[in-house]
Amino acid sequence: MRAKSLRAFLLTSLLLAIPVAAALWRLDKFALHLAMNELHGRWSDSLFPLITELANGWVPTVLALLLLWKSWRAFLMMGLATGLSAILVQLLKHMVFEGHDRPSMFMDRMPGLQVVAGLDLHSHFSFPSGHSTAAFSMCLALAVVFAKQVPAVCLALAAGLLAFSRVYLSQHFAEDILAGAFLGCATGALVYALLYQGPWRHYTALDRSPLRRQNQ
Repeated sequence: MRAKSLRAFLLTSLLLAIPVAAALWRLDKFALHLAMNELHGRWSDSLFPLITELANGWVPTVLALLLLWKSWRAFLMMGLATGLSAILVQLLKHMVFEGHDRPSMFMDRMPGLQVVAGLDLHSHFSFPSGHSTAAFSMCLALAVVFAKQVPAVCLALAAGLLAFSRVYLSQHFAEDILAGAFLGCATGALVYALLYQGPWRHYTALDRSPLRRQNQ
């Protein structure tokens, strides 16, 4: 069931990514950002600053600790998927794509851009999106732990919404969240393979919880 859940998550993520990739193929990132920016509204301006916080680093940390109640394996699935992807995205931001700036640095090329009042707009290290990476690695890990296809689809949709919040708030371009989604999914899938398909699948001690008394 875990393999089916993972496939459902990845397939849903792919279906979400295809129209974004197609739009990037047809439009430059500024034109696409302006097109997506037209979705602004009063209610969503209040909602998305809250939604985007769910992809901050403290959320997967708390989830990983909560998963200790289930097992060490569940804890490692969340911790390694989100932790390794976070390290990778920061290395890419600061060592490979350090010259990629965020939408706030290109206001002159996007006249009429709507921004949320009072929001602190970041300026640099745009590619790839760390929040999007965290959203997809975190939600993929939950999909694997829950091991059910319907929740996996819902979690992929939730990850997509968290990633979209970064474009909505003009903290990232669409290409940034697309790359972040790929990194999150790829890292999470590799951790799944290690814990559930590779040699570590035989380590039965990982299926115990340090917080619950095990049946004798």
